[in-house]
Amino acid sequence: MSKLALILDGRLHWSQSGSDDSSALSVEISSYVLLAVLTAGQDTAADLGYANRIVSWLVKQQNPYGGFSSTQDTVVALQALALYSTKVFSSEGSSTVTVKSDDGHSHNFDVNQNNKLLYQERSLQDVPGKYSIEVKGSSCVSVQTALFYNVPTPSETTTLSIRATTEGKCTKSLGETVFLKFTVKYTGTLSSTNMIIVDIKLLSGFTADPGELKKGILVERADSKDDCIIMYIKELHRNTPISYELHMKQVLPVKNLKPAVMKVYDYYQTSDQSETEYTFPCVSGFKFALKMQKIFCLFALSWFYFLMQIC
Repeated sequence: MSKLALILDGRLHWSQSGSDDSSALSVEISSYVLLAVLTAGQDTAADLGYANRIVSWLVKQQNPYGGFSSTQDTVVALQALALYSTKVFSSEGSSTVTVKSDDGHSHNFDVNQNNKLLYQERSLQDVPGKYSIEVKGSSCVSVQTALFYNVPTPSETTTLSIRATTEGKCTKSLGETVFLKFTVKYTGTLSSTNMIIVDIKLLSGFTADPGELKKGILVERADSKDDCIIMYIKELHRNTPISYELHMKQVLPVKNLKPAVMKVYDYYQTSDQSETEYTFPCVSGFKFALKMQKIFCLFALSWFYFLMQIC
């Protein structure tokens, strides 16, 4: 396992692509390795020292709120870090952390047995600027800096795409059935993707059975949540589009139906995503029917008024 590890500044982590990245999948893989080391080891100084190099990399990936990129990698990483903390826990000792700027401003953080679980933070005033951190004491502390700034939104390129079309008989009556046909495709550099999620928001007043999608190619599962259908695809192979079909049935009449959004994204790389809209195929037909109904009502009223005049 050590031969497959990526080493950066003495820290250890593992990646699916074999490159130095901090993706959600890298965090999850490294966390599982840390759990294996802590579970299989004898808690010797060598084992804990090796684990500390993984912990150092994981802690560096945490966001200012203590989480990571996604729910999955956050759960596994926190479990591994919690197990590590039980191995190195000590009921004794205290430390003082001093943060100094080149302009002479400083902040002190006292960590002792009374506040060791308390989160402490200070705002740094000299930004931009250089800071130094000094720790004195005999306890273990974790220090993190967070910098917030605004930058123009980059034009991201996605490797996933989704296209959708709809068909219907347009019977102009309640219980209309709409056939949603959609195709997903991967055009990245890898031979295949991680698990892919397709999130389909249903048209207002319509319902659908997710069981239909479970029969599709490489579909792991499909669930219904509120007014959405969530489909899990095991993987997509490069440049190999896969098509699916979902039948939606109208259960409530809704006027002026708006387009619904459907999205495809990588389960581990949620930034790699694409979305599209699909519309109710019978909108124009319903508008024509309503118009004809109004004309018929006006004709009926005119004919009734004419009969009244005769009588």
